[in-house]
Amino acid sequence: MSEQSLSDNGRYYGSPRLRLPKALLFDLDGTLYRGTECVPGAGRLISSLQQRDIPCWYVTNNSSRTPEEVSQHLNEMNIPAAPQQVITSSLAAADYAKRHFAAASAYVIGESGLRQALTKAGLHLISDADATPASVVVSGIDRDFTYLKLANAVRHMLNGAAYLLTNPDKLLPTEKGLMPGAGTIGAALTAATGISPTVIGKPSAVLMDYALKRAGVLPEETWAVGDNPFTDIAAARAAGCPSVLTLTGLCTASDWEAKCREADAFPDAVCADLDELDILLRTAASDQ
Repeated sequence: MSEQSLSDNGRYYGSPRLRLPKALLFDLDGTLYRGTECVPGAGRLISSLQQRDIPCWYVTNNSSRTPEEVSQHLNEMNIPAAPQQVITSSLAAADYAKRHFAAASAYVIGESGLRQALTKAGLHLISDADATPASVVVSGIDRDFTYLKLANAVRHMLNGAAYLLTNPDKLLPTEKGLMPGAGTIGAALTAATGISPTVIGKPSAVLMDYALKRAGVLPEETWAVGDNPFTDIAAARAAGCPSVLTLTGLCTASDWEAKCREADAFPDAVCADLDELDILLRTAASDQ
């Protein structure tokens, strides 16, 4: 499939699953923005969807920020978003922990978004100086990570604590280039203990299932939109959602097929940009 053919119709093949969705689950970094840069057409697309009463939800593996902070970041780039529309891996991790470890004590490696979500879910957070045994260790990105935190988490895990990982991303894109992500910290914990985590974020279906529950829609009624076959498209497949790959981040017109093959996750459509996604949505609406 050539770049020109993508530009002509916004998709690499038509899928009978791509009926007009009742909601869209958007990835963020690489799909609607790149760091502090808005992807062209993002604000226009979201505003248009709002006018057409198609609900948009923002689903991110990033565990460091609160929904309010993510919403503010989007609005600063003229992408309309309320905190209630933002679904982070921290929120999904807190929901999972609340359901499986009610009123539990948790040792946390993570930043404010994760700690706040767990606290609101009713978990008791154990400090580094607290000798109380943890029921569960929850780890995410932590840019103040220390050997003491590693040692305490390992101690709790070896003493029987369950282990949740917000997201498996080993690298985090920043304005300074790629930096270690939550998955790198998780790899250290697994290497030390031999214990594999329950993964919450994409490509796991846990985050997507939580988002679908929040949105109040069925998987087959919902399009998952993202730029990464290894996380976004794989998670959509795991959750049973039709998916659209946008060539706005990880993939290009010349390499998306190879990346999807490597990820073993092919989308229902590929759009070169967000304007073509809008065309695809309008086509789905006219076909109903």
